[in-house]
Formats: sequence, structure tokens, C-alpha cells
Amino acid sequence: MAGFNKVLESYEAAMAGLEDGMTVIAGGFGLCGIPEGLIAQIKTMGTRELTVVSNNCGVDGFGLGILLEDKQIKKMVASYVGENALFEKQLLNGELEVELTPQGTLAEKMRAGGAGIPAFFTATGYGTPVAEGKETREIDGRHYVLEPAITGDFAIVRAWKADRYGNLVFRHTAMNFNPMAATAGKITVAEVEEIVEPGELEPSQIHTPGIYVQRVIKGNFEKRIERRMVRQG
Repeated sequence: MAGFNKVLESYEAAMAGLEDGMTVIAGGFGLCGIPEGLIAQIKTMGTRELTVVSNNCGVDGFGLGILLEDKQIKKMVASYVGENALFEKQLLNGELEVELTPQGTLAEKMRAGGAGIPAFFTATGYGTPVAEGKETREIDGRHYVLEPAITGDFAIVRAWKADRYGNLVFRHTAMNFNPMAATAGKITVAEVEEIVEPGELEPSQIHTPGIYVQRVIKGNFEKRIERRMVRQG
């Protein structure tokens, strides 16, 4: 990165510095709004013993699922894992540590981490295995669980548009976990569909300010459909 220009020309440069044992926070929901090229670069690098935080772990052969093929993920923190047979196999065989987290709690963990809030109380999960080993407290007659925030060594996100300063605009359902994930990484890398010049983005439409983003790369996306549903005639 030279000055305020955060645009990089190669995936190698975009993921430079990722090492074994690091924590990676990945935006996306299912196969929607995922940083496909950045995930593929992690696979190419062969980085191992990773803790990955994301809503889910992709599907067999696509998205974060490709990182399971060579057992690059040591621990997965996710809220939904039902579309990946290899994930299930590694979990049941004890080859993959999994921390299942309620979806809203996972989103707030990322948001809190990006905001510098170390932990927060939530009623979600009280009285269930989610609360085991965690501090609980009664506030105004209701029970809450103390949940730690999440930050990562890297955050990888997918955006619609970015300028060279790293300001990001997300589109439609890519607004899922991407804005929260983008704030929670020590190094945040945004893979985007279009890069524009500073001043071309309407300031009121910017979802993630460039101060949170260290690297930007223009990607080519497959936009695969996770599960095709056809109405019966």
C-alpha cells in the first residue's frame, strides 16, 4: 500500500502475512457475498491450523469448504453448518473443533470486536449448552450470558464497490456479515466487483469507512447458487 492507495494487483499481495495458527474472520452468508478469490488464495498458500470465524463453512468444494479438503482449518466458529458433508465428517471424527454460536450473537461478537467492546451480555443461549462455562447475570429480572467479542488477525470480505481509499459499499444480501467482519480484523482485505476513484462514492452510501480496510483487490466471482429451488408445476 502506497499512501492512501490500498488497491493491490495480486491475491498473493492481498493475503501476504497470513501465517499458520492465525484467526481469519470471513464475511458472507452461505455462498452469498463471500470473498471467493481470497479464500482460494488461502488454499493455494496452504496455511494451516487456522481458526476461521464465519456464519457457515461453505459447501463441499466451494467457499470456505475448500479449506477443509487439506485440513487447513483447526477450529470453526459458526452458526450454521448444515450444507457441508466434509465438515460433518471431520467434526464427528474429532478432526475439527467447532464452536457453534447463535447467529445474532456471532454478528454482535464481530461488531463488538470492531468497536473495541471486549464483551457483552445477551439473553440468547441462557439455560442451554451455549452458556456452559460462561458468566451469567440477572439484570432487571432476566438472565443473560456474557459473550466475548471476536477479533481476527485477518478479516476477508466481499463488497460491491470500493474506492482506492478502501471505502466500501455492499449490495443487497452481501450486507449480511460483511460490514461487521470488515471492522474486526487487524488486517482487513476487501475483494470487490468494482473499484472507483475517490469522490465517486456517495458519502452517505458508504457502509464501511476506509479506515477499517487495509487492502482492496478487484475479484472475478462465480456467484454460484447454493441450493437451486424450482417451483413444481
